[in-house]
Amino acid sequence: MSTSPADSAPTDDERDVSGPSFADLGLDDRILRAIADVGYESPSPIQAATIPPLLDGHDVVGLAQTGTGKTAAFAIPVLQGLNESGKAPKALVLAPTRELAIQVAEAFGRYATHMPGVHVLPIYGGQNYAVQLSGLRRGAQVVVGTPGRVIDHLERGTLDLTELQYLVLDEADEMLKMGFQEDVERILRDTPAEKQVALFSATMPTAIRKISKQYLKEPVEITVKTKTSTNTNITQRWVLVSYQRKLDALTRILEVEPFEAMIIFVRTKQATEELAEKLRARGYSAAAINGDIAQAQRERTIGQLKSGVLDILVATDVAARGLDVDRISHVVNYDIPHDTESYVHRIGRTGRAGRSGEALLFVAPRERRLLDAIERATRQQVTEMQLPSVEDVNAQRVTKFHDAITENLNSANVPLFRKLIEEYEREHNIPLADIAAALAVGGHEGDTFFMEPDPEPAPRERRDRDRGPRAFDERGPRERREPSQHRQTGAELATYRISVGKRHKVAPGAIVGAIANEGGLRRSDFGHISIRPDHSLVELPADLSDETLNALSRTRISGQLIQLQLDQGPPGQQRPLSRAPRREFRDSKPRYERRKPRS
Repeated sequence: MSTSPADSAPTDDERDVSGPSFADLGLDDRILRAIADVGYESPSPIQAATIPPLLDGHDVVGLAQTGTGKTAAFAIPVLQGLNESGKAPKALVLAPTRELAIQVAEAFGRYATHMPGVHVLPIYGGQNYAVQLSGLRRGAQVVVGTPGRVIDHLERGTLDLTELQYLVLDEADEMLKMGFQEDVERILRDTPAEKQVALFSATMPTAIRKISKQYLKEPVEITVKTKTSTNTNITQRWVLVSYQRKLDALTRILEVEPFEAMIIFVRTKQATEELAEKLRARGYSAAAINGDIAQAQRERTIGQLKSGVLDILVATDVAARGLDVDRISHVVNYDIPHDTESYVHRIGRTGRAGRSGEALLFVAPRERRLLDAIERATRQQVTEMQLPSVEDVNAQRVTKFHDAITENLNSANVPLFRKLIEEYEREHNIPLADIAAALAVGGHEGDTFFMEPDPEPAPRERRDRDRGPRAFDERGPRERREPSQHRQTGAELATYRISVGKRHKVAPGAIVGAIANEGGLRRSDFGHISIRPDHSLVELPADLSDETLNALSRTRISGQLIQLQLDQGPPGQQRPLSRAPRREFRDSKPRYERRKPRS
């Protein structure tokens, strides 16, 4: 089964409006309510193609890029068929990275909002074992984990898969690239023979094909190719901003960025109303449209946008279908879409009729992989932008104040008010400048004219800022780091030895992936990697925390314990370090790890 590839960008709204709705798929009312809460009103292509065979009990192999909406494609049918009784896991999802595991677990939680008997638990490297052990003891019907940590719990006897109904391999090709093939196959062997398996991958290399043939039963293969072209006359920019500071970031952009009309996309119906109300409170002419708004009101609102009565429209994807307004100069993705097709549809609302357009994308720190997916899918780079500074905003406010004075000087009422002011000046002996200032105060809403500077950071935050720019959250902007960059913070690196090398067929990507994933490190924390015949040398921060060292003590690559330790160099000669690490590596485990699991 496959969908037809699309070679060009949509001009109006070419998403299949006549396709099935979620209600047409025969889903549980509780799941439909959760989907409506999230704001999704129709399935994406991968969801429409994948959910039915999974509901029918078939194993599935889905070939789709990240960002096509495949998390819902497997989460919804898994929840539909889940046996909610008991504490043992009924569904296990394997993800290559801790970030993806967290995101998938959060998605399951959203779709299970109205299923109080379903508990979701993410387990991944870098997180305290006590949290995971406690969650497993309480009971979790859905477990989302990284391969290394799942195997760790299996070896400890703390993860019971005997009642497993569903197994999902998400981004399977990435797991194999990171050296998890043996781990994945080990987990597959430890699961019950009677289960349903869904495998999702962006590509189908030989290793994935082998796993599919060996562990899946007559799987239905689904290929979804997305519409990836975007108009060349649209400038695409992104900014890293935490969720809490999105409104502040948007306000700064609105104050400094010249725009004619704007559409701001959010994920949910409720968010459209809330954001539109907040913008109106700040003096902007904004309105919301979503699936709950009557057609007559929708038409009035769009008419106001076309005529210039309204400048900002806050909308969901579905509500913006068929929207064609030439004066839209900007599209803002206030909430990044999980579906790359939605991104293409969204930004296609600007740059119409040969005009140029601007597309802005807000990216929260944990959403960077979605940005990468958009760039891969569209084959276009989205340029990073810096948010306007306090000084930029204040300079723009002064300019607008001067422009307002210039414009009002041409009013026919100027002679009348000049006469009144001159009378006031003679009667009260007040300078004209003071009278003008008082009138300006009366015409200005709010307590302050200038934006206040950002608060001075606390000492620790100031040290962090000195190391480099940060994400635009409560502590100011941060530049985006590419995975290939070395550590830029100025912290010293030490050389560590791990017990896997060329004979274990490891690649640098597998080493970085496993250590970063299990140790909670960023890829920018790695320095040089040298792979030797029976071991490898890896440069990592010299001051690794006890928690990180303990997590890495159980890390495996290609099924082999890495046995991380500081490298002493050739016999009798320790490798020089710019600064000795704060502690020696310890093989000992925390007390809760040394205890035998309860039977």
